[in-house]
Amino acid sequence: MAKISFTTPLSNLPYVGPAYVSKLKRLGLLTVKDLLYHLPTRYENFQLVSMISLLQPGETVSVTGKVVDIKNVFTKNGKRLTQATISDTSGTIEVIWFNQIFLTKVIKPNSDWIFSGRVDFFGRKLAIISPQYELFKTHQGDQDYLSQIHTGRLVPIYPETEGLTSKWLRAKIAYLLKYYSDIIEDFLPPQILRENNLPSLKETMLKIHFPQALEEADYARRRIAFEELFLLQLSGLAQKKIRLSQRVGSILKLNPFKENLDKYEKSLPFVLTDSQKKASEEILRDLVKNTPMNRLLEGDVGSGKTVVASLALYLAILNNTQAALMAPTEILAQQHYETLSKFLKPLGINLFLLTSSNKDFPENFDFNQPFIAVGTHSLLYNHLDFKNLSLVIIDEQHRFGVEQRLTLTKKGENPHVLTMTATPIPRTMALTFYGDLDLSVLSELPQGRQKIKTWVVPEEKRDNAYEWIKKNLVSVFIVCPLIEESETLSTVKAASKEFENLQKVFPEFKLALLHGRMKAKEKNLLINDFREGKINILVSTPVVEVGIDIPQANIMVIEAAERFGLAQLHQLRGRVGRNNQQAYCLLFLSQEQEQTVKRLKFLESVFSGPKLADIDLKMRGPGDLWGKRQHGFLNLKAADLTDEELIKETKKVAEKIVDADLENKYPELIKEMKKLTQPEYNPN
Repeated sequence: MAKISFTTPLSNLPYVGPAYVSKLKRLGLLTVKDLLYHLPTRYENFQLVSMISLLQPGETVSVTGKVVDIKNVFTKNGKRLTQATISDTSGTIEVIWFNQIFLTKVIKPNSDWIFSGRVDFFGRKLAIISPQYELFKTHQGDQDYLSQIHTGRLVPIYPETEGLTSKWLRAKIAYLLKYYSDIIEDFLPPQILRENNLPSLKETMLKIHFPQALEEADYARRRIAFEELFLLQLSGLAQKKIRLSQRVGSILKLNPFKENLDKYEKSLPFVLTDSQKKASEEILRDLVKNTPMNRLLEGDVGSGKTVVASLALYLAILNNTQAALMAPTEILAQQHYETLSKFLKPLGINLFLLTSSNKDFPENFDFNQPFIAVGTHSLLYNHLDFKNLSLVIIDEQHRFGVEQRLTLTKKGENPHVLTMTATPIPRTMALTFYGDLDLSVLSELPQGRQKIKTWVVPEEKRDNAYEWIKKNLVSVFIVCPLIEESETLSTVKAASKEFENLQKVFPEFKLALLHGRMKAKEKNLLINDFREGKINILVSTPVVEVGIDIPQANIMVIEAAERFGLAQLHQLRGRVGRNNQQAYCLLFLSQEQEQTVKRLKFLESVFSGPKLADIDLKMRGPGDLWGKRQHGFLNLKAADLTDEELIKETKKVAEKIVDADLENKYPELIKEMKKLTQPEYNPN
C-alpha cells in the first residue's frame, strides 16, 4: 500500500472500495485528514462494566462473557430474532438482536465477547437487548486502548449517511490513529500551544475520537475550535495588512466638495437618522485615505443603506471618477437604480443600469467621463470599460463568489470597496468573520416608521386570520418555502398549490404568483402591477426577501414559518411597513413544537435584526445563517460562534503574530489558513 499522509485519498485505505468512496463523498470526506476531522456528535457511555448476576433492568452496561449458544429464531408473527446465551463466573443471560440473522456467522459458541447495551425484560427474563458487540482481546493495556473501540468505553457516534455507520467510521479512524498517528503533525507553533494550554494535534485526535473521560473530549474539542477561529482571525488580519500596504489608484478629496454634499443631503425628501449620519461620516472619512477602504454597511431592510451609499457615489463623481454598484438579482439592481436615479440624476450625473435584460449604455459612450454603473453580474463583462474606477459597492456580498467580487474590483486600480447587507449579523459573527472589514451599522429605521406588529398564528386560528386579512389588507405578501409540493415535506405549503387554494379563500381580490423560476421581465411586470395596486395579494417563494419595495404593502404572511431562521423572517417582514402606516406580519406554523413556537415568539417582541440573529445563532447553531450558503464559509467542525471569550482570545493570539514573516516563519500555518478560508486553494 502507498505511503499514508493527511492528503491521501480515502480510496487508498484498505477495504475502501468505490461504493464506500461514494458514500464518504456524501459526507464531504475525501482524504485521510477529512476523516480524522469528522468529529463525533456524541458518545455512547458503555463504561459501566458488570458481572451478569448484578445486572438490573434499565441499566446500560458492558458484559464480558463466553457465548454458550447462538441461533436464529423466527416467531409466529414473522419477526426474525437472533438469540444468544452468554455466561461469566456469576451466571448466564440471554442476548437478543432483531433482524440481524447474519450474526450467527460472526459470533461463534465457545468464544469470548464483550456486549454493551441496555438490560431489559424480554418476555419474563432479563436480557441484553440489541447490544454492540466486540471480540474480547486479552492482554489489553493502557498502551493499546484502541484495540477495543465499540464496547466497554465511551464510544463515539458520528454524522452518518445511508450505508455508512458510526461503527464503520469508528473502525477506520481507529486504524489510522493506531498505525499512522505519526502523520499527524502540528501546524500550530509550539509557543501558541504552550501559552494557550492546548494539546498537540496528535493528542487531540486520540482524545476527541476515543476519550477515556468526557473531560478529555471537551479538552480536545476546544483545541479544534481554537484552531478554526484562530485561522479565520489570522486570515482576516493578514488580508487587512496587505490592504493597508496598497495605495488607491484614485485619491478622492472631500474638503472641496463639502458644500455640494451638504446641499445634496438637504435636498433629500427626509432627514437622515443619527446612524445614517454616523455611517456616512465613517465612509467619507475612509474614501479620502490613500489606502483602499474595505467597509461593511449593515442595516435592516428599509433602514436606508442605499441613501448612505449615494453619498459615497456622489463624492466619487465630484472627484471626476467612476463607480459601480453590483447587486445579486435583477430585481434588486433595478430597485437600486430607481432609488439612485431619483436622488442623483437631477444633479446631472450619468447613471446606467446593466443587467442581462437591460443594456443601458448608449453607443459610442465615452468611458473616460464620470459615471455610475448599477447592475448584476453583467458588470463583470469585459465590454464595460472603466477608465478610472474609484469606488465599488457590492450589495448582499455573501451571494457572490470570491472570484466575482475580485473581478469587479480588478476593473480599477485598488478601488475603495463598500459592501452592504440587510442580513442581520450577530456581533460574534462580525468579530470572527470580518477581521478585514470595518463595520458600520444602521441601527434605526427612518423617522415615522412604525414597528411591525407580529403574531405567531396556530393552525386552528387560520380561518380567523384570513377573515382579519380581508378586512385590513392594502397589499399583502404571502410567502411559502417551496415552489412545488414535496413528498418529503408534505405539510409545507408549496407556493403554486397555495396560490390555487388562496384564490378560493380570497375570491373578491386579485392574486398573482411570483417565484425564482420566472424570467426577469415577467417578474418585473408582475411587481409593477403589485406596486400600482392592480394586484392585491402576491403569493411568493422567499424570492421577495431581497429588493422588492412596495411602499403601501401592509401585511406579510409567512407559511411554515418554522422552516426559516429568525434573521430571514426578519428580512421578509421588512418588506412591509415601508411607509408611515401600521403594518403586520403573521407567522403561520405547519409544526407546533414547543421549542419552535418559543423561537418564533421572539419576533413578537424583538425588532432588532442583529439581536434576532444572535438569538437564532444560540438556539439553532450557525447552520445556513446567510440564507444561501457561501461555499466553505461556515465549514467549521468544532467552533461555537456564540463563544465570545474564545473568539476574543484567538483574535489576541492572531494579532500577536500577524506582523511576523508568516510565509517564511510559519509556512504550515499559512497553508492551513488558506485551506480553511479559501476552499479552492490547492497547496500543490
